[in-house]
Amino acid sequence: MTLDEIVTVYSEATPNPESMKFVSNRMILPNDSIDFRSKDKVKNAPLAEALFDFPYVKGVFIMNNFVSITKSEDYEWFDVIPTLKKYIQDYLQDGKEIVTKVEVELTEEEESEVVKKIKQLLNDHVKPAVEMDGGAISFKSFQDGVVNVVMKGSCSGCPSSTMTLKAGIENLLKRMVPEVEAVEAEAG
Repeated sequence: MTLDEIVTVYSEATPNPESMKFVSNRMILPNDSIDFRSKDKVKNAPLAEALFDFPYVKGVFIMNNFVSITKSEDYEWFDVIPTLKKYIQDYLQDGKEIVTKVEVELTEEEESEVVKKIKQLLNDHVKPAVEMDGGAISFKSFQDGVVNVVMKGSCSGCPSSTMTLKAGIENLLKRMVPEVEAVEAEAG
């Protein structure tokens, strides 16, 4: 095994005292993320499912080159970090599957969670930039993988709004919300 093939993992504190970030020298889930708050919600994510087998794991978030784990308050990080770090390192070193892509029909409850995430991303990341340019954007609907937004103000009819929509907004939503396949806009 060469030095380039060795997987390393280190732990890093987060602002949440119950969550710890485990960072790898390898990409784990590039340009995507998954977030589970309980084992019964895990779908198509073998690494997350395996991590929930530890009695102290309450949440798993995987993105790019890290895994953030939320633990039960009954445990101390000092006691569990070495075990989790080694487990993640061995899992990655063995080349085990992180996620499986399987098309799943969303239940109404899950779809509403997807819609909440879309709205939050629009509010936190898109609206401020659009407003700086004198425009406005609002969520209209999400159906069959397509997000519909309403563009208003200077964005409505602007030649660069199509570029902003496809290159910026659509890429962001597709990257952060795997259920999103496209974003379409209409003038407000």
